[in-house]
Amino acid sequence: EGPVIQNANIRSLSAGCTTDKIFEMVKSLRTKTQIPLVFMGYVNTLYKYGYEKFFAKCQEVDIDGVILPDVPFEEKGELQPIASKYGIKVISLIAPTSEKRIQMIAKEAEGFIYLVSSMGVTGVRNEITTDIESIVKNIRSVTDVPVAVGFGINKREQVEKYISVADGAIVGSAIVKIIEK
Repeated sequence: EGPVIQNANIRSLSAGCTTDKIFEMVKSLRTKTQIPLVFMGYVNTLYKYGYEKFFAKCQEVDIDGVILPDVPFEEKGELQPIASKYGIKVISLIAPTSEKRIQMIAKEAEGFIYLVSSMGVTGVRNEITTDIESIVKNIRSVTDVPVAVGFGINKREQVEKYISVADGAIVGSAIVKIIEK
């Protein structure tokens, strides 16, 4: 993670945040909205909590999916069956370096595909030079699962550019910076 997300993690943990408190927050939020929600985190949290217990709790509070950037496609078999048992989608990530693996990953994708716009750590970027359109075309040749572009997106122009070739844009660090203020 880049410094924005790292600092947010430190603030959150310092304030006493726990996985159970996040579940309680989602439970409360679900009384106000049914907008699809996904957790983004790292597999160690799930492993420590217990896969079965974690996904059961996700189902209980109506989480739709999880994004686990540190779980390569080839290694998701350890948790995919448990997530599926509870109706939780494991969102696939496709990076610019995934060239030979794009179609393999896309064929098995569920929920949506998180298309990583550029290499490096998370954080806002002034310019993204990856040929997103070509990657989306490659993905679309094997699936109609929605594609959302993320990683570094922080300007309206970037969002408009990517939603013209993909199904959505993901804004993370820019929103975390606003929350920090």
